[in-house]
Amino acid sequence: MILPRLSICIPTYNFGRFIGKTLDSILSQITDEVEVLVVDGASTDNTGEVVQDRRERFPRLRYHRLEKKGGIDRDMAKSVELARGEYVWLFSADDWIAEGALKRVLDEILLGLDLYLCGFTLCDFEMNPQKPHPILDAPDGSVYDLGDPRDRRGFFERGLTTTAFFSFMSSLVIRKEKWDSAKMDDTFVGSCWDHVARMFRLIPGGLRVKYLSGTYLLKRDDNDSFSERGIARRVGIAIEGYHRLANTFFGTQSAEALHIRRVLKNEYPLLNLLYIKSRTSEAHIPGDMEYLDGLVAKLYIDGQPADHLRRLLFRLAPPFALRPAEKAYKFARKFLPLP
Repeated sequence: MILPRLSICIPTYNFGRFIGKTLDSILSQITDEVEVLVVDGASTDNTGEVVQDRRERFPRLRYHRLEKKGGIDRDMAKSVELARGEYVWLFSADDWIAEGALKRVLDEILLGLDLYLCGFTLCDFEMNPQKPHPILDAPDGSVYDLGDPRDRRGFFERGLTTTAFFSFMSSLVIRKEKWDSAKMDDTFVGSCWDHVARMFRLIPGGLRVKYLSGTYLLKRDDNDSFSERGIARRVGIAIEGYHRLANTFFGTQSAEALHIRRVLKNEYPLLNLLYIKSRTSEAHIPGDMEYLDGLVAKLYIDGQPADHLRRLLFRLAPPFALRPAEKAYKFARKFLPLP
């Protein structure tokens, strides 16, 4: 049997409502060089039936159901473990591959680089395209070896969102041999960022990254499966997670950590924080307002004058000011790279 060059790995849990369209977007472009692998974390909905319907028509679609839910970190790792391709494209079960993107990726991996960082377009919940998502302030096709200090510095300086630092799984196409060389470390399992920890762990030995700025996929908005514990705790996944990643792999005072914190502040500007404060206040979840205040303190930990001012404005903003801030935030999301 000829092994595929590319495995599209889709870890999923209870996304039966969405995964059919995701698979359709992929399978309409599939070739003999590609396999699609769905790893189901013991879904309780109709995920299995939806996938099985496609399997009858596409034998290069594989389905593996786990006995119990392992969480995104373990399920993602399992999907790569089971993949047979030279490269793996991690993919969310509710996003769509853009038309023609599969061929472009197959052409790119002929170059043999370690990691391809793919651009994408943000969509609303109904998958109507809204705007391109900013990743790097760099030309299309830029290549960086993150093992080289100069290249790494340039890469981190150009980061616009945490997607530049590998947060969004669907934008990552990685050589499987490279992924496998960074063994799973339970330190970050359960944080939602074990895949980022793997990428950062690879950097000292060299990690050649190519930035592909075009639209390779369409990302569904307003469908966050990590918000069950409330918006403050969801924001904490990103802010606490990336602070921890930065400190663990680069050191608190490193240039890399500084740029990671800069990007987090870009992703969570004051307008966004006031919106989150409004939502948290209305939810009345015990301890969440204090928790959110701690996150804001962590976000502005560098102590720059602008940081002090923003934190003060956040703490002093009266309740009547929060509702207008929420409306302004929702309007600004149409034009700015806000989460």
